Amino acid sequence: MKSIGQSVREIRVRDKSGAFRVIYVAAWADAIYILHAFQKKTPTTSRHDLELATARFKEMAQRKKP
Repeated sequence: MKSIGQSVREIRVRDKSGAFRVIYVAAWADAIYILHAFQKKTPTTSRHDLELATARFKEMAQRKKP
């Protein structure tokens, strides 16, 4: 998910109840940070979901700066 930030990854899960996504970053040694998790209801990821994950990534990146 380079559109959100460097080292951001996505887990995709599909089962009989629908499609789900977890957007996370594991680039920092202290933890894996879940930026956003949601159920997909359309073929494309909504702009709101992408903007939310991007904002959370930027906030985490600021906190991790030395």
